[in-house]
Amino acid sequence: MSSIITTNKLSKSFKTDNREIEVLKNLDIEIYEGDFTIIMGASGAGKSTLLYSLSGMDKPTSGSIIFNDKDITKLSVDNLAMFRRKNCGFVFQQNYLIDSMSIIDNILVSGLLVNKNKKKVIENAKNILSKIGINESLWHKFPTQISGGEAQRVGIARALTNNPKLLFADEPTGALNSKTGKEVLDTLTEFNNNGQSIVMVTHDIKSARRGNRIIYLKDGEVAGILDLGKYIPDDKKRHEKLSEFLVSMGW
Repeated sequence: MSSIITTNKLSKSFKTDNREIEVLKNLDIEIYEGDFTIIMGASGAGKSTLLYSLSGMDKPTSGSIIFNDKDITKLSVDNLAMFRRKNCGFVFQQNYLIDSMSIIDNILVSGLLVNKNKKKVIENAKNILSKIGINESLWHKFPTQISGGEAQRVGIARALTNNPKLLFADEPTGALNSKTGKEVLDTLTEFNNNGQSIVMVTHDIKSARRGNRIIYLKDGEVAGILDLGKYIPDDKKRHEKLSEFLVSMGW
């Protein structure tokens, strides 16, 4: 398998109250192309910090991150911002759509940051909205006029509009009920099945089952890695395998 990201002794510390807290400790991790990678661990294990470091949203204290053959820890702030726009998509627990803009305009704004060909950006936005099941009758509505699940799927569409090398998701179903959460997971799974590489942080075992590779963090270190293989709905053995792994990790 081809690596998208390789870290070497990745560390991240924060200073607070005149003391230093080490959140990530000399991590050597690989993220592979085409994988649906899940990052799990107890609260405070460093999951979100790792996600933000891998994506270039946060700068590590030491170590290197080779992303798509480029050491992003050496990039300037401006070059790193451009790199993220072209290579990364982001989905968070909150959708962060702009309430004063229509659904399709939320996506166009993101697309036009990278591609100045407005016609192509519009075509791509319409295509991706159709793919995620947001029909045309909703395109010109505002985020407050659609459901939470629809808004989160629009957030996914926005994250994918620039064809990112890697999609980063931080608890994307955390604010949704079980039905709409499943719809969002189905959307992510479908894109992964079509080749989109994804890294997702989650506390939820149902969400974690969607991944083919689980990285479990404990106190800022990798405590274990589990290969689950391709996701198959209603696979009881998959659930049992993941549950046994999580129990062994102290989850």
